[in-house]
Amino acid sequence: MLGRNTVVSCFAFGFDLALLWVLVRLGRGRLEAAAVAFVAANTLHYALGRSWIFRGSKRGLKAGYIFFLTNAVVGLIVTMTLYTAFLRYTPINYLVARVVVSVFAGLAVFLLNAVLNFRRL
Repeated sequence: MLGRNTVVSCFAFGFDLALLWVLVRLGRGRLEAAAVAFVAANTLHYALGRSWIFRGSKRGLKAGYIFFLTNAVVGLIVTMTLYTAFLRYTPINYLVARVVVSVFAGLAVFLLNAVLNFRRL
């Protein structure tokens, strides 16, 4: 499961970064753009994850999505807190900061979903 999650996470994260870059280039603030891209990428991740990572989940589609997004809020809080700190206190490029932050947030969200949502661990 972790291997499949890594593949899907990398794909969704690539989408997240691309959307973040586009939104910033269009004039959105970096924090607003990061939040929008994060939610969009998590929706994509759920669709791919439900069908490939956590196949056979007994949780209903709507309930699973709501639970997934609830877990994603934990990831969003971790992401935005660390991302804000990186932007404020370091000279790191906003995209590099987002990549570093994703390691921590992504693992937390995977564990929450594997244990609580899809009950596969």
